[in-house]
Amino acid sequence: MARLARTEGLNDIQREILSTVRDFVDKEIIPVATELEHRDEYPTQIVEGLKELGVFGLMIPEEYGGLGESLLTYALTVEEIARGWMSVSGIINTHFIVAYMLKQHGTQEQKDHFLPKMAAGEIRGAFSMSEPALGSDVSAISSKGVRDGDDFVLNGQKMWLTNGGSSTLVAVLCRTDEGHPEGTAPHKSMTTFLVEKEAGFGEVRPGLTIPGKIEKMGYKGVDTTELIMDGLRIPADRVLGGETGRGFYHMMDGVEVGRVNVAARGCGVAQRAFELGVSYAQQRHTFGKPIAQHQAIQFKLAEMATKVEAAHAMMVNAARKKDSGQRNDLEAGMAKYLASEYCKEVVEDSFRIHGGYGFSKEYEIERLYREAPMLLIGEGTAEIQKMIIGRRLLEEYRIQG
Repeated sequence: MARLARTEGLNDIQREILSTVRDFVDKEIIPVATELEHRDEYPTQIVEGLKELGVFGLMIPEEYGGLGESLLTYALTVEEIARGWMSVSGIINTHFIVAYMLKQHGTQEQKDHFLPKMAAGEIRGAFSMSEPALGSDVSAISSKGVRDGDDFVLNGQKMWLTNGGSSTLVAVLCRTDEGHPEGTAPHKSMTTFLVEKEAGFGEVRPGLTIPGKIEKMGYKGVDTTELIMDGLRIPADRVLGGETGRGFYHMMDGVEVGRVNVAARGCGVAQRAFELGVSYAQQRHTFGKPIAQHQAIQFKLAEMATKVEAAHAMMVNAARKKDSGQRNDLEAGMAKYLASEYCKEVVEDSFRIHGGYGFSKEYEIERLYREAPMLLIGEGTAEIQKMIIGRRLLEEYRIQG
């Protein structure tokens, strides 16, 4: 199994981190994931274990109590966690994106206040762009923040918050007209607010309600919620970066690294599906021999393994490009698109190898079959990724003259 999805050029610290996480996944996540998922139960003990390992502070600088690791190290860690249970990687991902946005764009006071507690897992992050009526059209958000003295008053409804209930800090994107005259491009009149709240459901602070968990086909365990703001007062010093009108850029920067993360999750789920398929194919016998010895099954295994390798290579390339300080929206879009599509295909092929047993809740592949579709839409649909890729390609290959 270790022959697939190897990453060359890692240093000793990276290898040690990944080895530790893989052991944790094998011992603490895989044995309980399916049972917890079927109960739609939040993985409290798993999360506490990851806090002890320092995973919540993996990319937070050492000066704030984190490990100061690269995006590549983080993505490979997420790949291992998703191999165990994709929902756990989702809990980590939203926290990571908020921490990344604070590190890159926060004021010094905001960094000093939030990052040490986020590194320790004491503050847990979520971020919120989507709304019930807008889908992928972020520029059409209607939630609004209006200045009132030293505060902003926020009103509106948000949708699809991963960690919406369990988080205690939410980065919320709202429209703010302050300083932006009528006719200003929509993306230049958005602001990210850092909203602190209590964990749980109902009214979690005056003016802010988390109604409850959204029931989902898969991706269970992690809480996915709405967020309703009705006269929510936020101090002006909780505007990310201290400046209005920059929220769209903050969120897009966060989503860009989030796409690398989703690609890593696709790689992890695909790896697990391959492991389950290749194992079952050697145990199940038909016509007097293991089905792995039938050419049709060998062809499936060959295609599955090739897709696992290809997706992993593109994910690693996108992470390394971002770590080098270069623009990586093209590579991140390609990696997210390919990894999520290949994940769906590898999971389905493993499901087919399992035959009728794949339809049984007793087999792990049934859970993976319901989880894989989320990756097709998380952090931007395949169509959005292709639009980003197409535009960037036209920039790169623009005809001169």
